[in-house]
Amino acid sequence: MRIGMILDKVFPPDPRVENEAIELIKEGHKVFLFCLTYSKEKSQEIINGIHVRRYYNTTLIYKFSALAYTVPVYSYCMKNKIDHFIKTNNIEVIHIHDMIIAEACFLANKKYQLPTVLDLHENRPEILKFYPYMQKLYGKLLVSVKRWKKKEEEFVKKSDKIVVVTDEAKNELSSRVRSKTKDIIVVPNTIRKSFYQNKKNVSIPYKKGANEFNVLYLGDTGDRRGLRTVIEALQILKSQDKIQNIIFLVIGKITNRKLLSLVDKYNLKKHVKFIGWQDQETFPFWISQADVCVSPLHKNLHHDTTYANKLFQYMSFGKALLLSDVLAQKELMEKVGSGVVHKEQNAQDFADKLLDLYNNDGLRIEMGKKGEKFVRNDFTWDKTSNQLKEIYKTII
Repeated sequence: MRIGMILDKVFPPDPRVENEAIELIKEGHKVFLFCLTYSKEKSQEIINGIHVRRYYNTTLIYKFSALAYTVPVYSYCMKNKIDHFIKTNNIEVIHIHDMIIAEACFLANKKYQLPTVLDLHENRPEILKFYPYMQKLYGKLLVSVKRWKKKEEEFVKKSDKIVVVTDEAKNELSSRVRSKTKDIIVVPNTIRKSFYQNKKNVSIPYKKGANEFNVLYLGDTGDRRGLRTVIEALQILKSQDKIQNIIFLVIGKITNRKLLSLVDKYNLKKHVKFIGWQDQETFPFWISQADVCVSPLHKNLHHDTTYANKLFQYMSFGKALLLSDVLAQKELMEKVGSGVVHKEQNAQDFADKLLDLYNNDGLRIEMGKKGEKFVRNDFTWDKTSNQLKEIYKTII
């Protein structure tokens, strides 16, 4: 089968898109990937068996994507590119990655009437509320979250199959579009075995000291990610003279400058290291030298219904986790037992839980082993993608 995946971003990287494509290729399908470019990249190339087709886009049109469901400029610009992609590659099934480009796909598909799979990477209408431009007056005036939610429901009804990332996401979507419950499948964001099996020999700009206790965070640093809670917890432990050798390592682009000010305010530079974004090939090294790995997300409907991929990266190397009690994370910990949960945005509770882990080597080792066993035996892409493979056995 000739599957046409549609992505409104540059590629690579996109682990979910790549992982799904690779598993479908293993099943004998031919996967073509529509993606965007903003530079003079190759218009066509094959990456890990994926036939990548790049279409040039301008930054101006990209900005209109935020208004995709206010004014249809973005959708109509993308429609013509997608039409060309479908026609020139003889696509038989359209696999839409996320809802921003969904309307353009359905517009282009009007004359082809091909089966469609809508792959919702996240709860876009909910996460939209936290984007920086939505904190501005012009964002609130121009972008309607309610309209995005209605559009999402419309696209779900139009699709033959819908893919979501957690059972919680399926339950939430089913409650809004009950007629499509049987067509919604769950394909979690997990990792490939190569992540922990093929550890390459790369150098990293920070080496753990002999007596250090490393707390690690991988990812974005926006407010909703909860790093303020960690820093405030370290201040509590510092005031109690209990953090002499704790180092909090943040691997990610600093999009939240307030965190830097907070570290200065509490005089925590000795204990908090903002490393910046690092190549994903280095992640196994950062995780390997950590003692505890964290994901202190704030509660919202999006975080309640999605898994951060970092959780499974952490667990694959046998690390104990300290996670906030957003629903998806809490239920994962109850199922696996690979870490402890703290009350979200509660620095005192985070400090207490971190101190418990700090003082109990045996507990950390036991939790780490549970997580490692779960990921390596049950939760890698070759296993969690089975429902995705089943879709393409019957969709035509």
